[in-house]
Amino acid sequence: MAESNKMKDMPVNKLMVQMGIPMILSMALQAVYNIVDSAFVGNMRSGSEAALNALTLVFPVQMLMVAVGIGTGVGTNALLARTLGQGNSKKAAKVAGNSLFLGAIIYIVCLLFGIFGVKAYISSQTVDPQVISMGTNYLRICCVISFGIIFFSLFEKLLQATGRSLYSTIGQVVGAVVNIILDPIMIYGIGPVPEMGVKGAAYATVIGQVVSAILLFVFHMKLNREFEHDTKYMKPDGGIIKEIYAIGLPAIIAQALMSIMVYVMNLILKFSPSAQTAYGLFYKVQQFVLFLAFGLRDAITPIIAFSYGMHSKKRIKDGIRYGLLYTIVLMVMGVAITEIFPGEFAALFNAGASREYFIGAMRIVSISFIFAGINVAYQGIYQALDGGMESLVISLLRQLIIILPLAGIFSFFVRGGHIGVSLIWWAFPITEVTACIVGYLFLKRINKNKVESLN
Repeated sequence: MAESNKMKDMPVNKLMVQMGIPMILSMALQAVYNIVDSAFVGNMRSGSEAALNALTLVFPVQMLMVAVGIGTGVGTNALLARTLGQGNSKKAAKVAGNSLFLGAIIYIVCLLFGIFGVKAYISSQTVDPQVISMGTNYLRICCVISFGIIFFSLFEKLLQATGRSLYSTIGQVVGAVVNIILDPIMIYGIGPVPEMGVKGAAYATVIGQVVSAILLFVFHMKLNREFEHDTKYMKPDGGIIKEIYAIGLPAIIAQALMSIMVYVMNLILKFSPSAQTAYGLFYKVQQFVLFLAFGLRDAITPIIAFSYGMHSKKRIKDGIRYGLLYTIVLMVMGVAITEIFPGEFAALFNAGASREYFIGAMRIVSISFIFAGINVAYQGIYQALDGGMESLVISLLRQLIIILPLAGIFSFFVRGGHIGVSLIWWAFPITEVTACIVGYLFLKRINKNKVESLN
């Protein structure tokens, strides 16, 4: 009850800091061990360039699995927080149970793709047999043992919805530490463990995810006492599932669009494997910065959703104000890091032939981070206030409608030899600024129609 009272009574600026810091650290750590994973692979004794390219090509599917898990979790998070704000514990139990049922369905789909679809997917992006072999091996392991990342994503959101974000961070930290420790042991072969190369990186990743999921399951069962835990609540309820995805589907599509964007960008850059690899490496650095915004968004959404359930205009408006302010501060820090240390990141990855392309991408794309972070915060606000369609439109603008046609057009000039690859990177700042303007207009409309109309 103390956690529920905190969601109701604590000043919003203080609550957002208290909830947001663990979530930000959790997301930052997730991005860091993605970077560390690539750093270890980039320093393999042989085949490191091909291995980095393979990890670039498999990344969209990894993102897609996370997208479906997190998107379902986002819907669960907002609906559960709102239901608890209304004091309906029986419905809250059904929301939590149905989310776990959905997690089982998601895992079955990932498992089938891991068995039957991986090689065809990798082969669509490259003709290099070494890259195809490495990418297929890595991705198959990640898909077949994907239950760790799926259920971790769900339990994380269940804990966040009740204000227990610290425990989700503990689970993330433990999984990340396990991954980082196992990476060199399994990639290079240390002690009794044989050298496994790219396969070792995959096994280290999934083992860390499974450890995180198990730990969060224990926390969920012991700490989330605002509602009952029983397998009977896992019985599919069409109304609950519809409500979860009314909020969560736009989040799934938003995350899935990131996968589609990276996949299509890989195809656009197929004319230069070095540029393709550079984009994949930079994307992981970009994730580190934007994951800070995603972490804060995961505090913004339940705080505003709980306040919306309470019909508290003041707390909703405070949530919007402080959410945007703190996001901008985080993004300014991210821009400073990426603009000052591009060479150090290139050295960390042992970028080789991709170094020049990588530094060029970092210098240009990082300009967009402030606007991208604001767009992420907008989407968290929309999701909390039943603005799923607005969230979807922003995602479509950022990851499909503007970015890909622009990058495709710019690539014609690059391939024609008229200008360098750096022209393609300018598609990112142009896209984020445009989406940010549209997002502001959406926010004004939602505030007028949903917040000001509350009694």
